[in-house]
Amino acid sequence: MDKIKVMFVCHGNICRSPMAEFVFKDMVSKQGLQDMFIIASSATSTEEIWGDVGNPVYPPARRELAKHGLSCDGKRAVQLRRNDGDKYDYFVGMDNANLRNMHNILGSQHSHKISLLMDYTSRGGQVADPWYTGDFETTYRDVYDGCAGLLDKLLKERW
Repeated sequence: MDKIKVMFVCHGNICRSPMAEFVFKDMVSKQGLQDMFIIASSATSTEEIWGDVGNPVYPPARRELAKHGLSCDGKRAVQLRRNDGDKYDYFVGMDNANLRNMHNILGSQHSHKISLLMDYTSRGGQVADPWYTGDFETTYRDVYDGCAGLLDKLLKERW
């Protein structure tokens, strides 16, 4: 059985998408399904990447994950690349700007793989960027709910 490959995407890959990456990895692990998935995150911009090295997860995002027992140690920002379109099954963005940028980077042949994280919740909408809002708790809650809905959808599709 092929692994399910999920890429979470936000603007800088230092807040929302790494939060989603580590929340989703934790959910998958708690169900003993880690061998079924490849889970990563990336940025649509290069703002948090200097040469070949990306910045680590933003400290308030790291602290919010730690409040929930999650570590993101070693994670550094990376940029989404056109060839990622062939490597992943799902590209899950946080807001409409991410969606536009993912379509531009990946090309139209991969548009069927692109969605918003909040589409997997009953609320819909977008995950607000805590870099601007300062509200990492609400971002975590939205990310958690979206990841739970995504995992539920993927497991139903698989079985």
